[in-house]
Amino acid sequence: MKKTEIKKITEKLISKPRLFWDAADTKEKEQVFDFDKEYQNFLNKAKTEREAVNIISEIALKNGFSPNPSSRPPIKLMKTFQEKLIALSISGKKPINEGINLIVSHLDSPRLDLKQNPLYEDVDLAFMKTHYYGGIKKFQWLTRPLAIHGKVIRSNGSSLDIVVGENNSDPVFTVSDILPHLAKNVQTDKKVSDAFVGEKLNLMVGSIPFGDKDTKDRFKLAILNLLNEKFGIVEEDLISAELEVVPAGVARDVGWDRGLTGAYGQDDRSCVFTSLKAIIDIKNPQKTALVLFVDKE
Repeated sequence: MKKTEIKKITEKLISKPRLFWDAADTKEKEQVFDFDKEYQNFLNKAKTEREAVNIISEIALKNGFSPNPSSRPPIKLMKTFQEKLIALSISGKKPINEGINLIVSHLDSPRLDLKQNPLYEDVDLAFMKTHYYGGIKKFQWLTRPLAIHGKVIRSNGSSLDIVVGENNSDPVFTVSDILPHLAKNVQTDKKVSDAFVGEKLNLMVGSIPFGDKDTKDRFKLAILNLLNEKFGIVEEDLISAELEVVPAGVARDVGWDRGLTGAYGQDDRSCVFTSLKAIIDIKNPQKTALVLFVDKE
């Protein structure tokens, strides 16, 4: 077979991936940037599973979904479970026994969780103990601004949603690290997995003591006093609290051309957002469409 014939067959049969920016027209490129604005806004409001369920619920309600929809087709049903799972479905023209179209996306992302009884003091500083959730690169969580998101159930039974570290007027928190010129024997000569230990990813939360120098646990007490004044909680309330530590700050455009998005939580909330957009944009599907947004991957 001649080379020219091989070339023709190759061009006919083998796919050639094309860069989006080469294939898209001007309108499509504009649509991408509009889509990204929505996506970034979603990421900013959905830094935890509960927050993701809340914003998905808001968007779904605005687009005709309901926990108790009318029987008029297409039926747009929304169901949530314990603020950690949400399902959206649109009834199709065909009966369910002929099949459905299903997408499943997980809401959770790698993070640090506060342990039970997390607050302690050491070297004249107040810390909160954490354990990491998901596949994190531990060194990426050091010396960066961190925020606390979560829910606290107070002793009187009332619940409280907490977000600290996202507003410009908020304080942020951090995990301390050692100075580079002191790190040789502690970090530099070790494997990454040994140099950065998960048990040491404790959150620095305070540095000003409470009371005089004879006051016991006065750095810890200072934080408890602040928590009580601001939120009305006591140390016992932290035992059952669900508090997650995530990078502080909003999603940002990356690059001079703004062609990329830099943000926390894109695994797997990129899939969450696109799944949400997919079911919202469906009008009258042939088969019933169902999207499940779940807590655990």
